[in-house]
Amino acid sequence: MSATNSSFSFKSIFVDFKEITKAGLAISVVFSSLAGYLLGVYEFNTSSLITLVLLAVGGYCMVGASNAYNQIIEKDLDALMDRTKNRPIPSGRMSVNVAFAIATVLTLIGLTILYSINPKSAMFGAISIFLYTCVYTPLKTVTPLSVFVGAFPGAIPFMLGWVAATNDFGIEAGTLFLIQFFWQFPHFWAIGWFLFEDYKKGGFYMLPTGNRDKGTAMQTILYTLWLVAASILPCLGYTGRLYLTPVSAIIVGLLGLWMFFYAVKLYQNRNDKSAKTLMLVSVSYISLIQIVYILDKFLR
Repeated sequence: MSATNSSFSFKSIFVDFKEITKAGLAISVVFSSLAGYLLGVYEFNTSSLITLVLLAVGGYCMVGASNAYNQIIEKDLDALMDRTKNRPIPSGRMSVNVAFAIATVLTLIGLTILYSINPKSAMFGAISIFLYTCVYTPLKTVTPLSVFVGAFPGAIPFMLGWVAATNDFGIEAGTLFLIQFFWQFPHFWAIGWFLFEDYKKGGFYMLPTGNRDKGTAMQTILYTLWLVAASILPCLGYTGRLYLTPVSAIIVGLLGLWMFFYAVKLYQNRNDKSAKTLMLVSVSYISLIQIVYILDKFLR
């Protein structure tokens, strides 16, 4: 019986840790960092592999810490929304003190690991946590501009990978930042659209006009166009070592048209189904173009 209870306890702890750090989101963010690293590294060897592993662990710690701090701050609001009321803190499975201890330990471990890669990586990691926790999170209940503010820490991971590989922030890292920055808007506005009623219960303002209307849908289209333009920018030869061959640029462009098509569908239909489809397409888009970038570099 004790063995069963122990097994159940460990399983519960593991599940709650995944939820307090938002493991699915954290892994996707780490993927962006690893993609940026592979694009920036000059020569992939054993040392590069070790750094890649450190970046993955350090990156997960930093994202996990941000998510844990976020859930501590929003614990009362999370209890009001259907999609969040069963999270560890509002459900009562985890105390605020335990969550804070987890967040603090993850922050310290993450910063230490990133600093061991290079100081710039640790600096950007710290900036990301600060902006997400201390600026973006409080603004979510105040103004739709929170999405704009949140786009800054959200855009850091792709760029952070390049900085970890090169110890340099230049036009290449800036371009990677720009791509993921513009991506945040159609992605989060799509989420804000189909979760509009649930967000409303928590008092969150996520859509640019405050409503599921033509204005929000049109802004989603415009930022999708900016995203597509930023994504094919490296093929023009003005972004230093970050370069796309014409063939890869065409592939990225076609992926952009795919996402643009669903942004237009949201404008035409203005319903939850179209918003959810756009959200799923946006997730696929950012992952696929990162893969195309990496393959383009190593198969060139």
